[in-house]
Amino acid sequence: MPVNFTKMHGLGNDFVVIDAIRQDISLTASQVRFIADRHFGVGCDQLLLVEKPDRDGADFRYRIFNADGGEVEQCGNGARCFAVFVRDKGLTTSDTITVDTRGGRIILQIEQDGQVTVDMGTPVFIPEKIPFVAENQQDSYQLLVNGHEYAIGVVSMGNPHAVLLIDDVDAADVDSIGAAIESHERFPRHVNVGFMQVQARDDIHLRVFERGAGETLACGTGACAAVASGIRQGLLDDRVAVHLPGGTLYISWQGIGQPLYMTGPATTVFEGTIKL
Repeated sequence: MPVNFTKMHGLGNDFVVIDAIRQDISLTASQVRFIADRHFGVGCDQLLLVEKPDRDGADFRYRIFNADGGEVEQCGNGARCFAVFVRDKGLTTSDTITVDTRGGRIILQIEQDGQVTVDMGTPVFIPEKIPFVAENQQDSYQLLVNGHEYAIGVVSMGNPHAVLLIDDVDAADVDSIGAAIESHERFPRHVNVGFMQVQARDDIHLRVFERGAGETLACGTGACAAVASGIRQGLLDDRVAVHLPGGTLYISWQGIGQPLYMTGPATTVFEGTIKL
């Protein structure tokens, strides 16, 4: 079965985007893993399926699959690529796009300069809704990992995130610590892990270990979670530049009960057809 796809990236976090509106397609986990494989397939961090809405009030639905074939709730960089994709493909002419994801409804705004602002919804700090095992809600928690205790902020941006505050992001052991926290028993659905270095109240550096993908060049929901956690702990102002290995995102949040906004680019790399 030949499948048409578009390769895109948001600050180096790369995606295979597939139109499941004009193509009749349903992917298995093994097919997702094949497409995502950088040696035998196309290669990507995540695969995005563009679908018709299944609820009133939405323009589209999109599904997100990690490179290991598992379906996940949300992806900020993917959301920006999604917006550019549906515009470029003529699936919509609107600058404002309402989209349903497994993690909830989001609103995408295509700016005049081509960047995309995403209303990512309201950050969630309630442990059982993340989900995270804790006796009560706190601004930060102590987590025992491989005999060491780490202070982490925990937040959901439609998907779960743990945020570690560190002194030197370049020296962080992202792979081993990230993998250990990702699968920690206190995170029943596993977790994305952010390593945050605060440069100033409006400027941070961040690396993210993503569930099912490992460290990526950029993680949109990870940037949102890091800023929300930093503001919650009184470390950051309400608009922050987040510098990731792949580039910079801008996050703004007015605090508890308010939506969080992310602005950044989305780039189309090439189009192709793959036989499944």
